[in-house]
Amino acid sequence: MILLIVFFLVSIVFSYLCSLWEASLLTIPPSYVETQLQTGSEYGRLLKEYKTNVDRPLAAILTLNTVAHTVGAIGVGASATKVWPGNELMTGAVVPVVMTLAILILSEIIPKTLGATRWKAMAPFTVKSLKLIQWATAPLLWVIEKITKSLKGEKESVTVSRTDMAALASLSHREGVLDTSESTVMKNLLSFRDVKVKDVMTPRTVMEASNANMSIKDFLDSHAGLRFSRIPVYKSSKDQIESYVLKDDILIAAYKGKDSEPLSTLARPIMAVADDLAIPTLLNRLLEKNEHIALVVGDFGGTAGIVTQEDVIETLLGLEIVDESDDTTDMQAVARKIRENRAKRGGIEVNSDVIDKSSPTLGLTGESVPPTSE
Repeated sequence: MILLIVFFLVSIVFSYLCSLWEASLLTIPPSYVETQLQTGSEYGRLLKEYKTNVDRPLAAILTLNTVAHTVGAIGVGASATKVWPGNELMTGAVVPVVMTLAILILSEIIPKTLGATRWKAMAPFTVKSLKLIQWATAPLLWVIEKITKSLKGEKESVTVSRTDMAALASLSHREGVLDTSESTVMKNLLSFRDVKVKDVMTPRTVMEASNANMSIKDFLDSHAGLRFSRIPVYKSSKDQIESYVLKDDILIAAYKGKDSEPLSTLARPIMAVADDLAIPTLLNRLLEKNEHIALVVGDFGGTAGIVTQEDVIETLLGLEIVDESDDTTDMQAVARKIRENRAKRGGIEVNSDVIDKSSPTLGLTGESVPPTSE
């Protein structure tokens, strides 16, 4: 009876550990592996090695598990025959059923559930144990690797896609790991490269611009309470914008008694970008040139609008950054309203669903306003 119990316990214990190691190893996420690797510890290095070449530790686990099941079944069967000689009910039915249920529950369901749900706590134990069992099963692993290597095809990529990361952000938000704003920023960042300048710009029809020959005094008189810090200036029309002026420079010049001078004396060159430029590229260009504003040019070279760093940041955050003096938050919405009213005055039927078309990912307007003559 003692020998039967020993074979039974040895089989179940080793099978339990193998299931625990397997579930824990397969559940450890790549993000955790990279975090541990960056610490420079031996634990992180081994974890990265096992996850990169997961076939080798899995082969060691399965080899040990198969040996435990086989030896345990043979040993328990032989011992049962000696304990209950001639009793076919015990040796042919009861013992096999008990052994099967024990393996199913004690060495499969319970350890795999624990390994999958408590992988972080089990990871250090798993890494240290795998190092030992790989050494113990090295000869068998060498033979197994030779056989499986010839049977393997091209290894499939396990790179995490943008869709996977967006889904992970949503899942983290639902589980309370990320708050709403953090989840929004993550999902917007993943879709950042698909957003074009024309989706976030201030359209030409509502952008503020002034004639470069206008005097500083006249400009201030006609723009009392101006809320924009940068104003594009043109020669004869908005299609001839080559520069912009800072509101602070205008106020300083007026304070110094230079209010009779034209705005052109304060002008700074303005960067021009195409309306179909991706906003990550726009942001890089703005940062490289230390600029906060750019002129948006349409397909035919005309002015389509202006875009700022603020527009890009709003897109990323999913929020409208409203200055304390702002009375209008969305200039694209204003432009759409103006176009709708103009169409109605001309007797044209307007489909508001088409006019207010938005991006399914970021909630940004996906329609630019065509240039109009000034």
